[in-house]
Amino acid sequence: MGYDLTIEPLGQTITLEDGQTILDASLRAGIYLPHACGHGLCATCKVQILDGEVEHGEASTFALMDFEREEGKTLACCAIPQSDVTIEADIDVEPDARNIAVQDFAGTVSRIEALTPTIKAVFVKLDGGRAMEFQSGQYVNLHIPGHPELTRPFSIANAPQVDGEIELNIRIVPGGAATTYIHESLKAGDEVTVAGPYGRFFLRTSRATPYLFLAGGSGLSSPRSMIHDLLAEGCTQPITLVYGARNRGELYYHDEFVALAEAHDTFTYVPALSDEPADSAWSGARAFVHEAARDHFGNDFRGHTAYLCGPPLMIESAISTLMQGRLFERDIFIEKFISAADANQVRSPFFKKF
Repeated sequence: MGYDLTIEPLGQTITLEDGQTILDASLRAGIYLPHACGHGLCATCKVQILDGEVEHGEASTFALMDFEREEGKTLACCAIPQSDVTIEADIDVEPDARNIAVQDFAGTVSRIEALTPTIKAVFVKLDGGRAMEFQSGQYVNLHIPGHPELTRPFSIANAPQVDGEIELNIRIVPGGAATTYIHESLKAGDEVTVAGPYGRFFLRTSRATPYLFLAGGSGLSSPRSMIHDLLAEGCTQPITLVYGARNRGELYYHDEFVALAEAHDTFTYVPALSDEPADSAWSGARAFVHEAARDHFGNDFRGHTAYLCGPPLMIESAISTLMQGRLFERDIFIEKFISAADANQVRSPFFKKF
């Protein structure tokens, strides 16, 4: 039998299945608890136990120290109740957030397209014509067929208005078991399972400010979903995408964004290449993402809300540039789901949320 979990300050009680973690049960009930790595390493999901007993699972002794365990703290991503439990969590009120219950979706790979030499678009048709409800910017966990130990998070690249099929843009990671399988073995017709939606990266539409998206590499997935979402909903605020890659061959969906900029007066597209051959025909910016953004806006980002997605070094540079251009933490949002390999990396000293 499962146990009851009461979450304060919400005062809401849910029932857990045997062996289910506090975080998984909460998300599947549509209750968001702050979290990041999901592996017991980063401490983002630390909560206070007010009553009851839990098994701490694989929580790192660095993320959850011995004295914290004695004080009744635990990591929601690892903690499994051993009785009815009451916890207190640091839950932020976000006016634009929709607490959508996480669900499992069976589906079939409908097609796979090569976007660049290292990134593939994987399209999954959900069984039974089901549609996944999500906010643009969120992600799913993809379960690799035949390999239950291989579950990886990937951002949804299409807008919520697309029913019954989701698109995932997946970059191959050298030595990565999951992405290597996806790039070399996964094929159209394969059955897969996805769980979602996850994440707290979404549009702050209530702000009614111009949108600035900075993306690098496969970090384009979430901004693409968000931009298509905004345009589909008739957004009247200015929208700017600064997207960077090393060279033209790695700059994907370029033609699509050029066409969107031509079709919508509110949308501006600024592509940038950091390592394009000097003798090529490229006429756009030859710079890193943060440099292209600084030049485009004249180092003045005031009045914008910025959304950052990409490699850690790109994020770090972009945060510094935005702050130098008088945009500050309250106006900067970062796509944040952390792998086990990333969880122990140092975060930006400039930015509490990173």
